[in-house]
Amino acid sequence: MGFSTSRCDEFVEVLASKAPVPGGGGASALVGAVGTALGNMVGSLTVGKKKYADVEEEMYALKEKATALQNDFLRLIERDAEVFEPLAKAYGMPRETEEEKAEKARVMAIVLKDACSVPMEIMEKCCEALDLIVEFAAKGSALAISDAGVGAAFCKAALEGASLNVFINTKSMADKEYAAELNAKADAMLEKYTKIADDIFASVTARLR
Repeated sequence: MGFSTSRCDEFVEVLASKAPVPGGGGASALVGAVGTALGNMVGSLTVGKKKYADVEEEMYALKEKATALQNDFLRLIERDAEVFEPLAKAYGMPRETEEEKAEKARVMAIVLKDACSVPMEIMEKCCEALDLIVEFAAKGSALAISDAGVGAAFCKAALEGASLNVFINTKSMADKEYAAELNAKADAMLEKYTKIADDIFASVTARLR
């Protein structure tokens, strides 16, 4: 669909329109990519500096992981749009007869799981990104510390945004046991990683003031 390669102004314009995609999931993936890239930038501004020679090898390793995550997030922008289309169609399926109701329920069970899988993956990638930003913030160039803080704030926003896209889909699931499992996984990530993001932000703020 090309959302990840569209210009910023084009993406925002479509996002603001009544077009079904991109939506909150794709936007969360984009914000996650930007947040991760900010952490990566801290690494880029650290390597090659004599003052940080002792962490240069580690910075290169962190940067490699961050670059991979950035690409994952961009892929998930497209994937989120792909899984929403069949879900939108399923909601519009007729349910006048018992046969139609049964068919709609069958299809909904499939597409809701697919629709949940993408924001769940976005959340997982946000957690991985925050683990990297912890290291960038602690060991990277002090001149770029504010960017690490912004990156943490963005990844936290992406994490929380993606969680809402999980919850709106699990709420519609007929399989309540499966829905509860997904909700529990999402809740666990929120509980652990919003705190990590807040701790990074607080640490950066304290160093800047």
